[in-house]
Amino acid sequence: MTGRVVVGIDGRPDCENAIRWGAAEAAARGVGLDLVHAFVWAEFRVPLGPSDLAPGLRAQADQIVAEAVALARKFEPGVPVTGSQVDGFPSAVLHAESRTADLIVLGSRVTGRLLGLVVSSASIELSAHAHCPVVVVRPGDDALVGSRVVIGYDGSSPADAAVEFGLAYARRHELSARIVAVLDDADDDDQDLLAAIRPHAHEAEIVEVTGHPSELLLEWSADAQLLVVGSRGRGGFAGLLLGSVSQTMLHQAPCPVAVIPHVAVES
Repeated sequence: MTGRVVVGIDGRPDCENAIRWGAAEAAARGVGLDLVHAFVWAEFRVPLGPSDLAPGLRAQADQIVAEAVALARKFEPGVPVTGSQVDGFPSAVLHAESRTADLIVLGSRVTGRLLGLVVSSASIELSAHAHCPVVVVRPGDDALVGSRVVIGYDGSSPADAAVEFGLAYARRHELSARIVAVLDDADDDDQDLLAAIRPHAHEAEIVEVTGHPSELLLEWSADAQLLVVGSRGRGGFAGLLLGSVSQTMLHQAPCPVAVIPHVAVES
């Protein structure tokens, strides 16, 4: 067995759905699942061992890893699962893991009366710079529901990779696929953009729309099990991971969001 899915864990309850999603994807791919806890306390001058008042930060981290491994094995008993703690901050630890992983999976948190999502700075940074695709999973029981995969397309190389990733996910999980191409009426390149995705018409619904990318992707992903986008691109998705569009997708999308970083395309 080659390949692996990596899930970042921190012991919070909202990690559970990320573990569930990662385990299901590892099973579908036929690869192993690695659960990685970034041990940030090693970066500070604090006691790490046991004391008269507490079992120690290292021991707490060991417990986080052990409980996550047990949970993953409960979700997918047939998937080989490993767990580890690695000294460092989450973004740096998981960025290093992305060099050899097929996929990095992270959780988000619900907050506020309107149930908006909190996406960590590590998630934003990894989504922009990881060496493999990154999936951010919202908490709750809805991460594995939905009837289709929705792919945002803008003609960039990360968007081309997003199409490949999204269609492969749809085939593995026996879902329908929808490619949403946001067009610019004043852009002569739109016909080239559409020509690039029309060969996929036999396996995906192709939707041509004009307007604001955030609103359109949220609308067309209302029934999605996964939304897939490239990290940066041209046209409507330009600066996706650095501007308001990225914030909207990662915070408000009704489903897990997969991002294909530009570095992953070049790797």
